[in-house]
Amino acid sequence: MTITLARIKRKAAALGFNLCGVTPATPSPTLAAYLRWIDQGMQGEMRYLARPDRVRRRMDLREIMPGAKTLIVVGLDYYARYANEATLNDPARGRIAAYAWGVDYHQVLALRLEALAEWLADASRAKPAHRVYVDTGAILERSHGQQAGLGFIGKNTMLIHPRRGGSFFIGEIITTLEFDAYDEPHRETMCGTCARCLAACPTDAFPKPYVLDSRRCISYHTIENRGWIDRELRAGFGNWIFGCDICLDACPFQRFAEETDEVAFLPFDLDRVAPLLTDILMSNEPSFRALFRRSPVARAGRELIVRNACVAAGNWRGEVAIPHLIQLLFDESALVRGHAAWALWRTMGLDSSKLLTDLHRREADERVRGEVEALLA
Repeated sequence: MTITLARIKRKAAALGFNLCGVTPATPSPTLAAYLRWIDQGMQGEMRYLARPDRVRRRMDLREIMPGAKTLIVVGLDYYARYANEATLNDPARGRIAAYAWGVDYHQVLALRLEALAEWLADASRAKPAHRVYVDTGAILERSHGQQAGLGFIGKNTMLIHPRRGGSFFIGEIITTLEFDAYDEPHRETMCGTCARCLAACPTDAFPKPYVLDSRRCISYHTIENRGWIDRELRAGFGNWIFGCDICLDACPFQRFAEETDEVAFLPFDLDRVAPLLTDILMSNEPSFRALFRRSPVARAGRELIVRNACVAAGNWRGEVAIPHLIQLLFDESALVRGHAAWALWRTMGLDSSKLLTDLHRREADERVRGEVEALLA
């Protein structure tokens, strides 16, 4: 039996994928925009995005896999109605982006993509070569998703399906198998004059529509930035400690988002959605690993998440956090000590002066000393 696009999509659906499209393995139509983006340094500290070998792979998928002919792009919903807005926005809690409420999605998608690739090889009898990627390869996956008919690119740079919103993971199979026909690309955009996503961003991370400056993005800083968060941005972070859903939730098409059927993506308790900041601030390595076992948050590590929780605590200004922040002034991580100092100053004001002066007196790290000096000045 001939492998048709319809057969591939039926198999993808049987494996649990909510979306599937097939497109030629040709360069992304947004490649030039991507090259301009990295030339302007908007990738921030994600220097790997500008590496010459990575750029070559994005320019030609055959650099990833010789003989690549086809790209199969799938989507898997993760949206879950678990907590109300009052709970999510509670300043005493650290908010986690909805895609990270369940178990780590990388393995969930990768296993099913491999199953789809194996079925494809058996059904084609051609034994095509393939590579599977889930948010890891040098692929402009949102753009290729649009080319495969999965949706349009919003002004917030997200891939949005007009009847499902944008709450879905994306995965790809690159294969040497070639088809006589492919899916038609989706319309490039359906945003019209709407700019709600741009207006909603509290850190002004969009210099213009369809362009995200990572250096001002909450999601970038809480996940990818392993160093210091600019003081001018911290107040805009609210209670986010891992990722951000603001620009996605502001999109009118998000009202069509369907709750996922994938049990793995459903949180089993509130700590996976919005844990108490005090629990994060007082965590050590064992308790952190226990709290975020099998969660995407675990990939970030304790140091990064405690740093983020310090920023959230500084925005909360809850007195109950003060003892934990004082304890963190003695943390082994300079990054944590510096951000805890900022949170104490935000919470206690001038009453924190002696604590910060003592920290400055004993501190050997120049960045922490600079942070304290800026606060006391």
